[in-house]
Amino acid sequence: MSSYEVNKAMLNHQRTPLEVEMIGQERWAEIRRLHDEEGQSIAAIARLLDVDRKTVRRCIRDAQWHPYQRGAPVETLLSAHGAWLRQRAPEVRYSARILYQELKARQGYRGSYETVKRFVAPLRELAGSDALTQTRFETPPGQQSQVDWGEARVALRHGPARLRIFVLTLGFSRRGYYWAYPDERLNQFLEAHERAFAHFGGLTAEHLYDRPRTVCYPTREGRVVWNTTFKAFAEHWGFEPRLCRAYRAQTKGKVESGVKYVKRNFLPGRTFVDIVDFTEQLSEWNATIADTRVHGTTHEVPLARFERERAHLLPTHRQPSFLTDARVSRIVARDWLVSFRTNRYSVPFRLIGKPVEVQAREGRVWIYHAGDLVAEHPLRTGSHELAIQPGHGPGAVARNARTRYATGPHTARIDPLALDVEVRDLDLYDTLASGLAGVQP
Repeated sequence: MSSYEVNKAMLNHQRTPLEVEMIGQERWAEIRRLHDEEGQSIAAIARLLDVDRKTVRRCIRDAQWHPYQRGAPVETLLSAHGAWLRQRAPEVRYSARILYQELKARQGYRGSYETVKRFVAPLRELAGSDALTQTRFETPPGQQSQVDWGEARVALRHGPARLRIFVLTLGFSRRGYYWAYPDERLNQFLEAHERAFAHFGGLTAEHLYDRPRTVCYPTREGRVVWNTTFKAFAEHWGFEPRLCRAYRAQTKGKVESGVKYVKRNFLPGRTFVDIVDFTEQLSEWNATIADTRVHGTTHEVPLARFERERAHLLPTHRQPSFLTDARVSRIVARDWLVSFRTNRYSVPFRLIGKPVEVQAREGRVWIYHAGDLVAEHPLRTGSHELAIQPGHGPGAVARNARTRYATGPHTARIDPLALDVEVRDLDLYDTLASGLAGVQP
């Protein structure tokens, strides 16, 4: 017998009956999933989760999870509400005060607050024990991705801004994808998924989420109703969405670590011109730093580990985008261009730093600000192309102002050279110049 097996046997021998019985609902569900969905044996599950085989057998045998109770159950005024309390308690973070208030208002409870406190105490203790004894569940290649939003407060050239960072982390390789948006609306959420699918060249069989309203809606009865658009999106791409347990964000700890990694490793010491510059720097950091460092948990380079996961991803088969006619939010960059599907389109320069909505429809790109149409372009079908209308630039504004007020008592004087326009790569300026000379509206 190896030293590992000896230590394991000693540990099992030292377990008390209480430790064997105290299995939380999350671990009970994981045991059932490993047995029913993955077909793992009782011995394999016991080794993976570090629990007794008898406990695994009991969890497989029991059709429902039963919380640990001290002593024989005693009939109280709460007995009729026991099932409701066990379901509701984790959703309100085991607050006896909230449960007591809801029992009186909705359930017709006439007992005391102290009775509710005594009932909730072992549930809270069990939840704490389950959290302390969590095991990091590793998923096989291509099985699961974890998805979340992060938030970054940054100083852009036009002023301070709060950006949302979409993060999708592949569960096996820990390779991540990051993209910045001005908000967390559904269109941005779905577009970011499709960007990630293109980045990885495929997608995993399931995706794990917290419970944002872009994914699902909770009901008063404790049920979850899927957002219909999001559910249609998941069916379009063929993945299964899964939800974290309420108030247990650590269930998706891999993506939570990815959000923290961006904040601690990418943001410090950097300056940004606009959201386009932010995203370009983020993508460069992801390719040169995040993908190539040795991961603290797997002790492997994510990009190298991804090579073992790539073949297990679901292929996209050049499937068309789900977002055919949807509007997406953008912030106008300092060169009065907005990015859309790898190409850039001009808008009136007065909108620099302001949010706009971009929509592709009938072979054209329509750009709106505050509900009004501000620009229209032919849809570019290539990559990294520019669509520029001369009338959008500051020079056109200056010419129009001089013409309009040339004979009046107050002449409008606009100096285009004094405008703070972002300086970018010279190749871009060559293209801009040729575009101003001959691009068709």
